[in-house]
Amino acid sequence: GDDAHQVTLTKPFGLGVYEVTQQQYEKVMGKNPSKFKAPQNPVEQVIWNDAVEFCRKLSDLPSEKSRGYVYRLPTEAEWEYACRAGTTTTYSFGDSESELGDYGWYDKNSGKTTHPVGSKKPNGWGLYDMHGNVWEWCQDWYGSYPSGSTTDPTGAASGSRRVYRGGSWYN
Repeated sequence: GDDAHQVTLTKPFGLGVYEVTQQQYEKVMGKNPSKFKAPQNPVEQVIWNDAVEFCRKLSDLPSEKSRGYVYRLPTEAEWEYACRAGTTTTYSFGDSESELGDYGWYDKNSGKTTHPVGSKKPNGWGLYDMHGNVWEWCQDWYGSYPSGSTTDPTGAASGSRRVYRGGSWYN
């Protein structure tokens, strides 16, 4: 939204340091739907339902189950918190787009393709590709933001579109 509002997150969560690679996705899902084929590039051409299914199947792997890991998409609020890495600026690195090329692949530097995950600078919390390469799905339905402060928001109760964040190689 255009107007910032106070959001409080009270539950711990983890987020992958890198976007899911094509190699990881294929190992779990048995296929690679990506247009720009390269094992260490982020998987793309994945619809929201497939992203949720990837999380479910990853959670069901014996190695993950034995450690008690359960994977899911982040809420939009969790994603933004992780992306900002404790900042209140437009980007995790400041308000000027002049440094965007140091942190993400987007239309002005990507050559109209994706690139290996983690090949740009991470944000202040060590998370890569938060400002580009491929869009990242969130749990939430797209809808209006609440006015005023909110705690542990999960987005609209229903809708016709899901939220994705972060920018991509194309924009």
